[in-house]
Amino acid sequence: MAGISIFFITTYFSDYILVPLKSRSPVIRTLEARGFAFEKSAEAYVNVAAHHRNASSTSSFEVLPPSTPSTPPPTTVSELQARTFALLRRRAIVLKVHRDIRLVQCAGRRDTLGNGHSSAHDLQLQIGLTKCIVHPPRFLSLTLTESEPPSLLLEKSSLPHFGGDDVLLGSKDEFLIPITLNLEPLPLEATGIVCGVAGKLVGSAGGGGQVMRPVEMSYLSTARAGTVMVNEMDLERAVELLNAGEFGLDVD
Repeated sequence: MAGISIFFITTYFSDYILVPLKSRSPVIRTLEARGFAFEKSAEAYVNVAAHHRNASSTSSFEVLPPSTPSTPPPTTVSELQARTFALLRRRAIVLKVHRDIRLVQCAGRRDTLGNGHSSAHDLQLQIGLTKCIVHPPRFLSLTLTESEPPSLLLEKSSLPHFGGDDVLLGSKDEFLIPITLNLEPLPLEATGIVCGVAGKLVGSAGGGGQVMRPVEMSYLSTARAGTVMVNEMDLERAVELLNAGEFGLDVD
């Protein structure tokens, strides 16, 4: 277990793990030890044992759990979860469930014309994003990379800014509900948050030891918070899982 602080971003196409530059070598070693290999055609690390992408697979979250110089690293996922949630409770961090925010995960289309000209879809995407800036929503996440079209997490109420249904890829009828952890009381280099939270949701031990089905999730790291996003149909089950156990988190 590497004990490296990470930022995690789920997008329409990929999962991105951002790590400190100084930690590049140990991160590569950890990924390779867990069965990941760099695929040039995809320009990404892929799990060579898997033949399809699963946004909530535990292997994606188990590669970077926490440790501190004075504390031996955890040896099991359950120990990692216990340490992470004990730390969150000591710092009085609670779950903020935004039941009134319904998010859509979608993406732009990459069909730019030659000679640097933008297509009609690109122009409408730019207009939509401008409208979102002029009329700020409560939640908007935009991820831009060189290798993929723009990926967005935005409120359902912001969809009309983008015109017709053909401007954005993705289902407009499946909604995610954000659950926010205010991480301001923790140092920026704190480790284990993503892994601990994800482990809780895919580990599936509910209140009273009741076994529950895993909850598929997306995660977004920012400078001040971590946001878990789950399907609105799974919201109550996700809250119960995060609240369960000796170190379960309180819900605001």
